[in-house]
Amino acid sequence: MNIGTLEEHYRLELEPLYESDEAKTLFSLAAEQVLALSPGKLMMKKNEAVSFINVQKFLSILNDLQIGKPIQHILGEAHFYGLVFKVNENVLIPRPETEELVEWIISVNASEGSKKLSILDIGTGSGCIPVTLKKHLPNAKVSTLDVSADAIEVAKQNALQIGVEINFITADILTFKSEEKFDVIVSNPPYIRDLEKNEMHNNVLLYEPHLALFVGDENPLIFYKAIADFAKTNLKPKGKLFFEINEYLGEKTIKMLSGKGFNNIELRKDMQGKDRMVKAGV
Repeated sequence: MNIGTLEEHYRLELEPLYESDEAKTLFSLAAEQVLALSPGKLMMKKNEAVSFINVQKFLSILNDLQIGKPIQHILGEAHFYGLVFKVNENVLIPRPETEELVEWIISVNASEGSKKLSILDIGTGSGCIPVTLKKHLPNAKVSTLDVSADAIEVAKQNALQIGVEINFITADILTFKSEEKFDVIVSNPPYIRDLEKNEMHNNVLLYEPHLALFVGDENPLIFYKAIADFAKTNLKPKGKLFFEINEYLGEKTIKMLSGKGFNNIELRKDMQGKDRMVKAGV
């Protein structure tokens, strides 16, 4: 069996779950791990034969995809902002919209040059936000906090693998107190309301940690309010607060921040045109 035949097999078998382009992307990710082929090289090697052992690897990955398991969990890794992060069932798979949030923070703070910024990320997960910020703002002191010890362990492995030094804190932001002051506080907290679960794909509902995803319908901004209160006390003068937000709650988030005395509040859309990011100053 050659690579092109395998790719077509993926497309046909995944048709009930994924669009053709999505199936092609999934095959490309599988080929990158199984055959060490970049997407560019994959295009040029469609007629190349695949060994029996590697065909079995491809089919094993396909079987997992057919039951809805995310490709990142199958492969044990996810790409984020040009870096590769270890992921498992204890952490959210990094999303493209979070890359946009990180890009915003880097662009705002890159002009600080050699200044040693102090950054706190709240809701570590895989560590994609704090690790990437430290990689691109190497002079910054970066701390990150999560209530899940399992998530902290994954993030520690990613920091070690990528070669950056991060201060890890296991704590619940709803009760966490600190005397330390920060130039930047950033968070991508749980923000999907229970009523939105029917919009979610099964590969999210069944395989990603609900602790990091969902909030009750009655108080969907619970974490945003707690983080905003913490930021009012713990941001330095001219410090900045960044959030990834629920696309349906942009105006409510802005109103909440304004009511707590934040200024220069900016709402940004992601590449899909959804309200997805907020920046606010103290």
